[in-house]
Amino acid sequence: MWESESERGGSRRDHGNGSLESSKHESLKTDGFQRRDQSWFVSSDIPSDLLVKVGDVNFHLHKYPLLSRSGRMNRIIYESSRDIEVNRVELDDLPGSSEAFELAAKFCYGIAVDLTASNISGLRCAAEYLEMTEDLEEGNLIFKTEAFLSYVVLSSWRDSIVVLKSCENLSPWAENLQIVRRCSESIAWKACANPRGIRWAYTGRPAKTSSPKWSNNNDSKESSPSRSQPVPPDWWFEDVAILRIDHFVRVITAIKVKGMRYELIGAAIMQYASKWLPGLSKDTPGHQSGDDTWSHSEGLHMIVAGAGAGTGNKDDHTGSQIKEQRMIIESLISIIPPQKDCVTCSFLLCLLRVANMLKVAPALVTELEKRVGMLFEQATLHDLLIPSYNKSETLYDVDLVQRLLEHFLVQEQTEGSSPGRSEGFSEKHGHGYETSIPRGSGPNAKMRVARLLDSYLTEVSRDRNLSLTKFQVLAEALPESARTCDDGLYRAVDSYLKAHPMISEHERKRLCRVMDCQKLSIDACMHAAQNERLPLRVVVQVLFSEQVKISNAIASSALKEAGDSHYQPMVSTRKQLLEGTPQSFQEGWAAAKKDINTLKFELESMKAKYLELQNDMDVLQRQFEKMTSSKPAKQTSSAWTSGWKKLSKLAKPASGEAHEMGSQAGGAVVNEQTRKGPRRWRNSIS
Repeated sequence: MWESESERGGSRRDHGNGSLESSKHESLKTDGFQRRDQSWFVSSDIPSDLLVKVGDVNFHLHKYPLLSRSGRMNRIIYESSRDIEVNRVELDDLPGSSEAFELAAKFCYGIAVDLTASNISGLRCAAEYLEMTEDLEEGNLIFKTEAFLSYVVLSSWRDSIVVLKSCENLSPWAENLQIVRRCSESIAWKACANPRGIRWAYTGRPAKTSSPKWSNNNDSKESSPSRSQPVPPDWWFEDVAILRIDHFVRVITAIKVKGMRYELIGAAIMQYASKWLPGLSKDTPGHQSGDDTWSHSEGLHMIVAGAGAGTGNKDDHTGSQIKEQRMIIESLISIIPPQKDCVTCSFLLCLLRVANMLKVAPALVTELEKRVGMLFEQATLHDLLIPSYNKSETLYDVDLVQRLLEHFLVQEQTEGSSPGRSEGFSEKHGHGYETSIPRGSGPNAKMRVARLLDSYLTEVSRDRNLSLTKFQVLAEALPESARTCDDGLYRAVDSYLKAHPMISEHERKRLCRVMDCQKLSIDACMHAAQNERLPLRVVVQVLFSEQVKISNAIASSALKEAGDSHYQPMVSTRKQLLEGTPQSFQEGWAAAKKDINTLKFELESMKAKYLELQNDMDVLQRQFEKMTSSKPAKQTSSAWTSGWKKLSKLAKPASGEAHEMGSQAGGAVVNEQTRKGPRRWRNSIS
C-alpha cells in the first residue's frame, strides 16, 4: 500500500498528523475525560453545566469551551436561552456519532487528539456540523482536519482506502465536503501510476510487507530489490474490493478517465463481484481475466427462497440483502468497459443468471444480454443452463438462450460487413502498455456456437415441457453453413423423441427436418437406420444418402486412378435429393416397392400356371381330334366339339395378353387389364 509519513513513524504537532492541540491556553484546567457506562465526564474542579446527548452517550461538559469554538453550539445555547436557560442539548444527527463528538470535545478543552485515517473523516464532518470555523478561532478544527486530509491522507494509498471506507456511514456529509471525490481520485491516480514508482516487497504477502510502497528515492538501497521483482498489474484489486459499491464505482470511473487498460478494469470488476455477490464464485484462483472460470453457487438461491419466510426483522433483513445485491448487480453492469474482451463470457452469464433471479431492471438485463452475445462463442454448456425464474413451464430459460443467439448473429453480421474487422489491431493504453484486440471470429465462431447449441439442445430436450416449436426454432436459428456435421443435432433430435414418445407422426417428421441426412457420419447413419423412433421416410433418406456417399467415393476413386478429373458426383445435397424425387412417391414409396415385388412374384406364378394349363389343353385337344377323326362327320358338329373350339379361340388371345402384361410389369407400366387387378396394388402406387 501507499505509505504516509505517519506510517513510517514521525509525529508532527499541530496540523501535521500525530497529535492535535488547541493553541489557546484555557483557564479551565482538566486532566482529561473519563467514561462511566454510557456517560463521559470531564476531570475538573469546576462542575459541568451542560449535558450533550449524542445517540445513547451522554457528555457532561462545560459551556465555555464549546461556545468558544462551535458556531452551532453558540446558536443552540444563546438563541434558546432567551426564554429559558439551556442545560441539555441533543445532537442525534451529528455525523460520526459519539466517537467524533468525543474527539471534537477534547479539542475544545485543549486535550491532544490523535488524528488517524480511521477517525479523520468522521471528525472532519463533525467539525463542519458544529461549525468550528476560523471565524471563531484561528487554527480551529475544520482547518486542522482539512490540512491532515490534504497533506497526509491523500498522499498515502493505504490512508486513502481507509478514509474512503470510513465514509460509508457519513453520507451526505462526506459527499458534500468532497472527501469521497478526493479520495477516489487519489486512489485512481496511484493505481494508474507507473509501477516503477512502487517499491514492491513481495514475500508471500506477510502482514507488513505485502503491499506496494511509493518511493521517490532513486538511489535508495531498498529500491534495488524491487527491480528484480516486478509489480503485478493487479496489485490494487484486493484493496479497492473492500469498498462499498457506490465508492467502488467512483474509483473505477476515475480510473477509466485516467486511461487504465480495459482488461485490468474488467478483472477488477470480476474480483469485486466474487467478493460481494454470494451467487458468484471462481473455481480457480488468480486475477487474469482470461484464466478465470466462473460458476454459480447456491448462496443467492437461499436469500431469494427465504424472502417470504419468517416474520419481523428476518423479513426486513432478507429484503435489504436482496435490495443490496440488486444494486451491486446494476452498478457493475453499468461500469463494465465497452470493449469486447474486458471480461469473460462465463462471468457475464453468471451475472445474467443472478440478474434474472433478482429481477434487475429490464434495460440493464438487455444490455447484459448484448454483451454476452458478443462473446457467445466462449460460453460453455454449464454457463447456458440457466434456470427459468419467470414462472415458465420449462426447467431452463430457453427463450434467454434464443435471445443470446440472436444477439450473436447480429454481432457476427455487423463485424462481417465492416471492412477489416476480421483482423486484429494493436492499441496503446496508458503507461505504454500495448494490447491486441481481436476483431471478428468468422465461420469458426459459428461452428463453435453450433456445437455448443447442439449440446444445449440435447440437454434441454429431456424436459417434457419443452415444446416442439421452441426446439425447432432454436435448432434452425443458425445457418446451414455453421454445421459441417449434424451428428450433434441428430443426438438432440433422438433425445427429444425419447423424452416425448407421444408426439404424432407428423410432428416426428417436422422435428427431423431440422437435420440434414447428408451431413451425418457413418456411425450416426448406422444408428439412425436401426432407430425405431425415427419416421420411415427419414430412415430411407439416411440409407439413400449413405448409398450416394459410397457410390461417389467408389466412382471418384476409380476415376482418379483412370486420370479423369471431370467426374460429377451424384446427388450431394438434401435439396437436390428432395427435388429429384416426387413428393407423392417419397411419402409411400417403401410400401409401394414392397407391393410391386409381391405383384411381380404373383405374376410370374400365374404365367407358369397358365403355361402348364395350356400344355394340358393342347394334349386334350390332340386326343380329342384323334377320337373324332375315326367317327362320322355328323358327330363332329356336336355341342362338345363346338365348346372346345370356343375355348381354343379364347385361349389364344389370352396367351398373347399375358405375355404383354408380363413385359410391361417389368418396366413398371401397367396396361388396362392390369389396372383391373387387386385393390391393394392400385392404392399402393396412387
